Amino acid sequence: MGIKTLLLTINLDNVGWAPCNPAIGGPAKGIVTREIDVLGGLQAKVTDRNMINIRMLNTKKGPAVRALRAQIDKYDYSQNMKEILHSTPNLLLRYGLVKELVVENGKIKGL
Repeated sequence: MGIKTLLLTINLDNVGWAPCNPAIGGPAKGIVTREIDVLGGLQAKVTDRNMINIRMLNTKKGPAVRALRAQIDKYDYSQNMKEILHSTPNLLLRYGLVKELVVENGKIKGL
């Protein structure tokens, strides 16, 4: 859309960092991952590039509870995500915390 955006984080080294069990998807997070993907987000695309293993969970149960889960290489995933974000036009990454939003006439004017 050409709009300048700012991504603030406490630690730029942890952008895209996965937990100790680096899995994307599953019964709960799988729905969120698909929603992010449909909206053009990067999580599923970067997962495809850094996937170690993929499996369908709950295959002996009905289709309503089946879920796709991918194990990722957490270091490569984080590195790829950082590279993509740093090269994204109109996106600026910075250290920082937001303590307050400045709202004027119902619109956010700053933070």
